[in-house]
Amino acid sequence: MTRRAPRIFTLPVLGALITATGFAGPAAADPLTQPVFVDGQAQVVPEFADQSTWIRERLWVETEFDSDGDGRRDRMHVDVTRPGPTADGLKVPVVYETSPYYAGTASTERQYFWNMNVEVGAEPPPRTSPPPITHRPDRTSVSTSEVGTWVPRGFAVVHSDSPGTGLSQGCPTVGGANESLAPKAVVDWLNGRAKGYSSAVGGEPVSATDWATGKVGMTGTSYNGTLPLAAATTGVKGLEAIIPIAPNTSYYHYYRSNGLVRNPGGWPGEDIDYLFDYISSGYPETRDYCAQHVRVDEMNRHQDRATGDYNDFWAGRDLLNQVRGVRAATLMAHAFNDWNVVPEHSVRITEALKKQGTPVQQYFHQGGHGGAPPLDMRNRWFTRYLYGVRNGVENDPKAFIVRNETGTSELTPYADYPNPEAEPVTMNPLSGGGLSSLARPGSGTEQFVDAGALACNAGTLATQESENRLLYVSPELSAPVHISGTTRVKIRLAASKPAANLSIALVKLPWTGGAGCESSTRGSTTSVITRGWADPQNSRSLRHGDPLEPGRFVELTVPLQPDDQVIPAGSRIGLMIFSTDHEFTLHPEPGTVLTVDLARTSVELPVVGGPLAMPICAEPDTRPTVVVGGIDSGVPNRSLTGTCTVNDHILDTEEWPNHGQFVRHVTEVADQLVKADVISPRDRADLVRAAARSKVGK
Repeated sequence: MTRRAPRIFTLPVLGALITATGFAGPAAADPLTQPVFVDGQAQVVPEFADQSTWIRERLWVETEFDSDGDGRRDRMHVDVTRPGPTADGLKVPVVYETSPYYAGTASTERQYFWNMNVEVGAEPPPRTSPPPITHRPDRTSVSTSEVGTWVPRGFAVVHSDSPGTGLSQGCPTVGGANESLAPKAVVDWLNGRAKGYSSAVGGEPVSATDWATGKVGMTGTSYNGTLPLAAATTGVKGLEAIIPIAPNTSYYHYYRSNGLVRNPGGWPGEDIDYLFDYISSGYPETRDYCAQHVRVDEMNRHQDRATGDYNDFWAGRDLLNQVRGVRAATLMAHAFNDWNVVPEHSVRITEALKKQGTPVQQYFHQGGHGGAPPLDMRNRWFTRYLYGVRNGVENDPKAFIVRNETGTSELTPYADYPNPEAEPVTMNPLSGGGLSSLARPGSGTEQFVDAGALACNAGTLATQESENRLLYVSPELSAPVHISGTTRVKIRLAASKPAANLSIALVKLPWTGGAGCESSTRGSTTSVITRGWADPQNSRSLRHGDPLEPGRFVELTVPLQPDDQVIPAGSRIGLMIFSTDHEFTLHPEPGTVLTVDLARTSVELPVVGGPLAMPICAEPDTRPTVVVGGIDSGVPNRSLTGTCTVNDHILDTEEWPNHGQFVRHVTEVADQLVKADVISPRDRADLVRAAARSKVGK
């Protein structure tokens, strides 16, 4: 009998008769042995869901590299779980997850991390590695994750140990080339382009081409979410779709921030060489070789915990530099309050994918590390790109965000992320502690003292008077404010020492959550809107830092972590500038004095609706017409967001350096009002004419 690939049946949502009877196609076909789709999603098929018929096998796939120096190509340990009907000619696509964690991990006791009590810019004392991970040669499978979700729906599920972990040969490299090439080899094997064997050495050939269609989707969370993207950068044919969840897309961005040594949240003192130790569960006979050649000769030589500068070592572990190879349709998932793998990891990649035309969709939520998109979203993604069902997912909104900041939780679609309606709003810190977009820049300088090793967490700094920070707070919001995108802080500062931490947080007040010295501010229930860190020594270059001359000012722009959050009415937005961040940075000796120049410091906040949407008018100007420097323009003084009016945005009572700047400001405001359909072009002309006639700035 000639075996043919079975037909795919698609059931529409409508059609009660079809849904009720289960008939979806010609009676000649057996629907129980075919994949079934309803509303563009693969459905559970009873025969696929019968675990007693599942086919399980394991093998070793030969790669194109030799990372453990034994003169033979490394082989990856792989397991397969597939529906029973694949033994009778059914070919199915594959959902694939790979990981360095499956075979166990090392101790997380703090004694094995780097010492955090070190001066910024100083060489740290040596670190002690944890005891070796117990090798488990008796493992008969890799993992069972994803199996219960996808096999009943007509997919095979494949797992593999990463190089140098479990029963996979090679060395762990934590972002090295072999971590991309290892899953590539598995995809190649599923397409008949790479060899599989029944054992790690020698063995009988094992093929997948009699049951696999060759179309593969990869997924996973955290490190496991990094590897689908790493595999996709190789451009391997057959990898059609990926769903990375909280992926680490750059080990520099994981362990450094803008030139500053920074640990991932919750893991003080972790660095890339510790992560090597944490996952090194591979064959004992190759561990010494790997430790010497990878951890000592490469990582310890180039990771540079003294300066924190970017270099070729880090560039080689930055997937943004390899993203041109990604053709796989990407459903990216991340949390805006993920302080382990911060959200910039996903945002920087999706921006690049959009520019190069790779199909991409984004899912965000307001929680912490991890959090997969809803199953129906993942199902539609894999159904479209692995089974080829035209479910229209490519025409869906490009971004979905869980909204739960001001009410019940709701998955909300948007045209894209960042929100296309978001525009930058410049907020200026003012002497006396104010923060406003409706005021000219402040003047003078203000100082704070680094608490160093005695630093408390951000909650304490935001809620108590302290010489260890500067805090600038907006008036109370009279309406909600929707922030979407990356906040950037421009700052001009000087330090009393050649090196210092710089930490910045945008906070929501009144504060909620823990505010004790040791309470964490990493969770989604705190008032940290977003935050960032930087080394002032790297104001001119990320690759080369310049020691600070005490008292000499430097200027830099610090991008805070991407966010999409609705700040409720009644809140105040605060800009907090401090030095040592107890949870994230090194802990030097206290006492460094930092001086901030207010006139050259500002916040660029991405607000949906732009400057006109900032409801921060403490004493709204409710005159019936817009008056510009005593000149009545005759233009109605219309209400804007919250209690603000057009008059509040004219700023004719502020001190302007000259008349021309004031007229340009009024012109910009008038243009914004026309764009927002608040005033007519004729009104615009009247406003500009009134500004020109006024004596403001003269």
